[in-house]
Amino acid sequence: MVDQARARRLAKRISQIVAAALEHEVKDPRLSMVTITDARVTGDLREATVYYTVLGKSVDEAPDTVGAAAALASATGVLRSLVGAGTGIRHTPSLAFVPDQVPDEARRMEELLARTRESDAEVARLAAGARPAGDADPYRAPRIVDDTDVEG
Repeated sequence: MVDQARARRLAKRISQIVAAALEHEVKDPRLSMVTITDARVTGDLREATVYYTVLGKSVDEAPDTVGAAAALASATGVLRSLVGAGTGIRHTPSLAFVPDQVPDEARRMEELLARTRESDAEVARLAAGARPAGDADPYRAPRIVDDTDVEG
């Protein structure tokens, strides 16, 4: 039986252990700007996928995603040992590290929103001085019914 609540708790605990280990235990300089964003565990608790993102040291500098992936691959054994010691479960799940796509998608969405705002501003600028092509009120006025129009 799959206990989804237990899998979620274990995934949360794994992400905490891995994040703390990257900060305090693993001394690889390529992992200094790695942030653990999420973890998922399969229903049988045998495999864990840990999502991470790599931040640049400055705004102009691109993050070293290849170096971070290599450093995480080399530290997988140590991290799995720490997860096993920290969780205390019978079978320690195998760890797979996957770069998180959320920051890239968020950046792409921000660019799309900025282009949309520019387009809306251009339309508003063009509409500011525009006049209607026909009547000022293109819709017919509703017919007003008075007492003389009603046949009885």
